[in-house]
Parts: sequence; C-alpha cells; structure tokens
Amino acid sequence: MNKIDLGKEKINKLLIMFAIPCVISMLINSIYNIVDQIFIGKGVGTIGNAATNVVFPLILIYGAIASLLGNGVSANLSLKLGEGKKEEAARSLGSTITIIIITSIVTGLISYFALPLLIKWFGSTETVYPYALAYGKIIALASPFVIIYTALASVIRADGNPKYSMVLLITGAVINLILDPILIFTCHMGVEGGGIATAIGQIVSCIMAILYIFKMKSVKLKKEDFIPNKSIFRILGLGLSSFITQMTVLVLFVFMNNTMTYFGAMTKYGSDIPLSVYGIISKINSLYISSILGIAIGSQPIIGFNFGAGNKKRVQETLKKVLKINLMIGLFFNLLFVLFPEFLISFFISNQDPSYELFMEFAILICHSFMLFMGLNALEITTSITIQSLGKVIKSTLVSFTRQIILFVPIACLLSFGLGFKLKGILYAGPIADILCFFFCVFLFTSEYKKLSEEKIEQEEEIELESKKDYEGNQIVITISREYGSGGRYVAELLAKELGISFYDKELILLSAKESGLREDYIKSIDEKNKNAKYEANNDDRLFIAETKVIKKLAKEESCVIVGRCADYILKDQKNVLKVFLYNDEDSKIKRVTKYYKIPKEKALKEIKKINKEREKHYKYYTNRNWLELTNYDLLLNVDKLGIEKTVDKIKEYIK
Repeated sequence: MNKIDLGKEKINKLLIMFAIPCVISMLINSIYNIVDQIFIGKGVGTIGNAATNVVFPLILIYGAIASLLGNGVSANLSLKLGEGKKEEAARSLGSTITIIIITSIVTGLISYFALPLLIKWFGSTETVYPYALAYGKIIALASPFVIIYTALASVIRADGNPKYSMVLLITGAVINLILDPILIFTCHMGVEGGGIATAIGQIVSCIMAILYIFKMKSVKLKKEDFIPNKSIFRILGLGLSSFITQMTVLVLFVFMNNTMTYFGAMTKYGSDIPLSVYGIISKINSLYISSILGIAIGSQPIIGFNFGAGNKKRVQETLKKVLKINLMIGLFFNLLFVLFPEFLISFFISNQDPSYELFMEFAILICHSFMLFMGLNALEITTSITIQSLGKVIKSTLVSFTRQIILFVPIACLLSFGLGFKLKGILYAGPIADILCFFFCVFLFTSEYKKLSEEKIEQEEEIELESKKDYEGNQIVITISREYGSGGRYVAELLAKELGISFYDKELILLSAKESGLREDYIKSIDEKNKNAKYEANNDDRLFIAETKVIKKLAKEESCVIVGRCADYILKDQKNVLKVFLYNDEDSKIKRVTKYYKIPKEKALKEIKKINKEREKHYKYYTNRNWLELTNYDLLLNVDKLGIEKTVDKIKEYIK
C-alpha cells in the first residue's frame, strides 16, 4: 500500500492488483465445498448430495463466527499498527486468539451434541437424516480448526502476507481434492469419507495458520498477550457487519431447505431431489457470487481512498468499471444456468443413479425458474459493497437485506402458501425478487452516482501555519481539553497570543488533510462529531491516525497550544507538555452558549450535554481512558470563577 498511489495509478491496474487476489481467495473457499458435493454426489448419489446440503448451514455458522472475530481483530490490528501502538496491537491480537480458540471449541461441542436437532431444523428428511448425521458429526468435530484458520487467515492478510493466507486455503483445498476420491471410492467410506477428507484439509490449514502467528512480521506475541482483555468488545464491533451478512445467507438457506422438502413431498420429485438439487445449484451459484463479491470488495480501497480525497471523477470511473465487469460476469453465469443446466448438474450425479432422470428434470426446472434472472443480482451485490465504500453503511445494509429478506421470503410465502402455488411459488418468487431488487438498485446506484457529480467541495481558505517567532523560552506544548460552553477555545487562543507561540485548533484540519489524503470538508464534517463507538468506516480512524502524526510532529518542532483532538493522550509520554482541563458550572455554560453560539436557552442544556457526551465517547474510543478522569491532567481550572484573562494568567504562572 505504501508503494501504490491510489489517487493517481490507472484504475484498471489497481483493480487487477486488488480485485484478482480477492476473487481467487473467495473462489477457493467456494470450490472447497463444491469438491465434496461432486465426489459425494458421484459416489453416494442424490441422498449424499442432500446430506451435504443439510449440513451446509453449519459451515455458514462457522464462517460467520470466524468473520466476526477474524475481520474484527485484523481491522483493529491494522489501526493500531498505523498508530504505531505495537504493544496494544499485540495485546488485542493475543487476547482475541484466545477468545477464538475458546469460542471455536464451545461452538464445536454445541453443534456436535445438538446436531440431531439442528439437521432437522435445517430441512433434513427421514431418508437423508442418517447420512446428514454421519457427515455432520465429522464437520462439527473439525469446526474448531475451521473457525481458527479462517479467522487467522484475516490476521495474516492484515500482517501484510496475503500470499501465505491464500496458500492456507489452497493447501486445504488440494488435500481435500486428493483424499475425497480415495476415501469415497477406493475405501468405500461414502459421506463419512467426504467429511474426513474435508476435516484433514482443514486441520492442516489450521496448523499452518498457527505456526505463522508465532513468526508475524508486524508484532511479536508474548505469553501475557494471550490473556483476554476488554479490547474484545471493540473487536466484536468491528466484525459485526460481516457476521450479520453471513447470518442473512444462513436464514435464506434454511428457509429454502425447509420449503424444498415440504413442497417437494407434494410432487413427483419427492423431498430429497429438490433438497439435493437446490444444494448443488447454491454451490455452483457460489462461484458466481464469489466472483462478483471479489471484484466489488477489491474495489473498496480504491473507491474509499478517492472518495475521502475528494477525487470524485476517479470514484465514478471505478464504479463504472466495476459495474460493467460484474454485469458481464452476471450475464455469463445467467446464460450458463439457463442454456446448459444439464452440463452443470452432470458433475454432481452419476447417470447410473436411479433418480437421474427426475433429478435432471428438476434441475432444469429450477434453472429455468428460480435462476432465470439471477444475473441481475450483480447490481445488488455491487451496489451494496460500493455504497459501503462511500460510507453509506445503513443504505448498504438495506440493499443486503432487500433481495433475500425484504422481497424474496414474503413473496415466496405469498405465492406458495397464500395463493397455493406450492413448490412453483417458491421457484418463481426468485426471478420476481430479482427483478424488483434490480430496479430498486438501479435507482439507488444512479442516485449515489449523480451525487458524486453534483456535490461541491467547499475549499477552506489557506491558513497561515508558520510558527510565531517572538517566544524565547524553553519549548513548551500546552494541550487544552475543555467542556463545551466553558470558553476553553478562547482561553487557548488568547494564551497562545500572549505567549507568542502557535495556536492549533481548526488549523489541524488542513494539516491532517495533507497527511491523510482526506479532503478538508470531509474532515471538518466528522471532526469531533462521532456520535457513538460504531466506527464502521476506516476514514474516521484514518483521520485520527493523521491527526496523531501531525500533533506529534508539531510537538517536536515548536512551542504551541493544541485544543482537543486527544492531544493530552497522544503526547502523554512527552516531558515538555502541560495538560490543562477547563470547565465551569452548568448555569455558566448555558449563559455562554446562549450568548455566543445563539442557541435558544430552552435547548442549551440539552445541546451542552449532548456535545460533552460525544467528546467523552470519542476520547474513550481512541484512548481507552475516561475524558473526565482528573489524573489525566496537570492543571484543572474553572473558567467562570476566574474569568478568561485570569485563567490565562494562571496557566502562564504555572508554566513559569
């Protein structure tokens, strides 16, 4: 990342560099599951395919837990390393690894002992049940290895080694590919053979991941780092988005399994064939989803950086290219499903299977109904991921829920249960949901695209940043933390003027913009207005990192007064720093904000409490300390007891 200029390099080159590795990694994960399906289908038949489909929701659960912890800790690791806080990074990583191990073991035990109940909930029929139970027990026993290596793969990528992370996945997939035919056909172990082959591949990947952790480049882990600490709550917050997305897929999968078996029993196909075919179609479809997601996720750093830097034309160019690529991929897979369903399904079932003809007939039916317009999903996925890159997290989440939960499930229930179309109602709900979601995404994508053209960037006037020349004392840095309505900023400005040193408040916006590549109006809009600790977008963290670098640089080079921005914490280890906290009583605050900020008296107290609470949360998020903890500061003064001028005098006396 340090060698790549995201703001100037050609978009095509950047997409190749970022998207291709992402696509490959995601495809390997999909192929992992498909390999089992192919060999079990050929070796065991329809029942075997249905069994792997019934157990698949377990794999989704394991993936969701791994994403929650793995994506969360890798995001936190990147942030802490960017801040130069290697010890904190090591402690949070070690703590989370311990939590990952404990969680994986507990999850494995619960899923193993609850398996008989779970596979019934997941849509198993009586015929499929013994096969699903046999396969599921092996998958459940191997689940700790799956969760650990999947979570650690994210950490390894964050450590700057995506190649090794990819090798983990490839190694497990290759082992599975080699052992599947040996155990299923040569050793005649059926679904258990497929499960054992998968488990062995996962165990090897897990061992490789654990070995890497002890030779990480960015941090060195010590024994005490593995003690769980409070950082886990932040980790969970950072990984929550990925967890919710995967659980949404789980809900849809379980819904489809149950409806396939329920309504399939009322047709000539029976329960097992629809269940089995849907599982196969879903696995093939995962190749399509992985390709689309890989391109979209790979574009996130490019879109996010250029949006933050105000390069709207490059954002638009990236959006257009990503959308074109993904729509072409969508069209390709759509034609594949509609024109060549027999070819696709033939990999998963032997033509000697007794149910071969009915199996193929239903496969063609589902491809020509449920998957009829599946290529339109490319716009839904692209819109969701790219809008998230622009910081529109709520809209992005809405898009993710639109097709599966908001549209498909209600339409499927209406057609199948309400209007009596039964199995066909479920199948034709798919294309209806795809079309409706497509038009919704066209509107949303177009509106966001237009905003990029219409939005005007207000440029701040160039601010004079040269240091004052008339201060002759020893170097001193005064950090001013203050309650809203205390007059603290005015005190700080007057103090700097009387001492003859530089004053930094809004001036830091320009310096931070130059440091981070974020545009000034964006920094101004988010500066000290973080309303809670759910920092989904990286840009807020990038701003803090930039401000930290700027503040440390200023403190080394000159005497100055710095207002807010957690400067007291950032400079806590520097000797020539005076940390001041300014406050006053409630009535004085109300009078001040009413007089100087023109806030109506009846709303003043509410606004004061709100802003002080925001400052407190912001400070807690980045420092893990309490803003109002008195021991953080060297000097605490009540401004209204002393008055502005005398407060300045008191600070000057203290400095002397």
